[in-house]
Amino acid sequence: MLARKLIINQSVQSLCRDMLKLNVQQQTNRTAAFLLSSSSSQRPKRLCSTIVPALGNRYFSTPSATKSLMEFFDDSKNWTENEVKVGRAWKLDELRIKSNKELHQLWYILLKERNMLLTMEHECNDQMELFPSPERLDKVKISMNNLETVVRERNKAYHLLETGETGERPQRLISTCLGLRRIYRSSEHVLPPHMNVKWIKSRCIGFGGKAVRKFLLLYREKLYNEKRKAKNRARNEVIMLLRRNPNIDRNTLHSKYPNVNIDKLVSDDKTRGHYVPKIEG
Repeated sequence: MLARKLIINQSVQSLCRDMLKLNVQQQTNRTAAFLLSSSSSQRPKRLCSTIVPALGNRYFSTPSATKSLMEFFDDSKNWTENEVKVGRAWKLDELRIKSNKELHQLWYILLKERNMLLTMEHECNDQMELFPSPERLDKVKISMNNLETVVRERNKAYHLLETGETGERPQRLISTCLGLRRIYRSSEHVLPPHMNVKWIKSRCIGFGGKAVRKFLLLYREKLYNEKRKAKNRARNEVIMLLRRNPNIDRNTLHSKYPNVNIDKLVSDDKTRGHYVPKIEG
C-alpha cells in the first residue's frame, strides 16, 4: 500500500511538472510571436475595422483586432515634421446638437488622441527633439472640457425635470485654518455623520490668533494692491489710446475697458497731450 502511494505521488508530481513546462513553452511562443510581429512592421495592418458614422458627415474607423502598442504613437510620417496641420477645437454649440451616443464616441476618440499626444511629447522630451505642433494638446483639452460641460448641462436638466434638484455634488464655502475661504464639495463616506462625530470634531479646525490675523491683513492688502494696479494700468492704457487717436470709437473703449470712466478722461489734461487745440472763431 505504501509503495502504491509513493508511485501515485510520483506520477502526480511528474504530471504537474510537465504541465508547468508546457505553460512556460506556450507563453514563450506567444512572446516570440508578438515580438516578431511588432518588429516586422511598426504599424501593423488592421485585420478588421468598422466604419461608424458618429459625427454626422465625419467618419472614423474603430479597430477591433489591432492591439499593438504603436497605437500610442503618432503616424510615422509626422515624426520628422516640425508642424502638423490640424483643425480647431470643438465648440459648445457644435457639441450641443450631438446625441449622447455621438458624444460618448467622441469622448473616447479625444481620449485616445490625448494619450497619443502625451506619449509623443514624453518620447520627444526623452530624445531631446522638437514635439511637432504642441498646440494639439490644448485643442484636445479644450474639446474634452467643452464636452464635459455639455454632458453636465444635460444631466442637470434631466435631474431638474425628474427630481427638482440639479444632481450636482453639494458644495459650500468653508474657512481654512488660515482664514481663507474656499469651496468644499461633499463626498460620500462609509459612516453617516451621527455615527462619526469624533472624526468630524477632530477635523473642524477653526482659525484665530495673532499670526493668522496678521497674515489675513497682509493678504488682503496684497489683493487690494493688485486690484488698484490693474485699475491704474487700464486707465493709463485708455489715456494713451485717446492721446494717439482722439477720434477713436468710445463704444469700443467702453466694451474693452468697462471699469474706466472714459467720459471723465476725455477732458483730462493728460489725454490732450502737449499741443494747443485749435479754436475756431
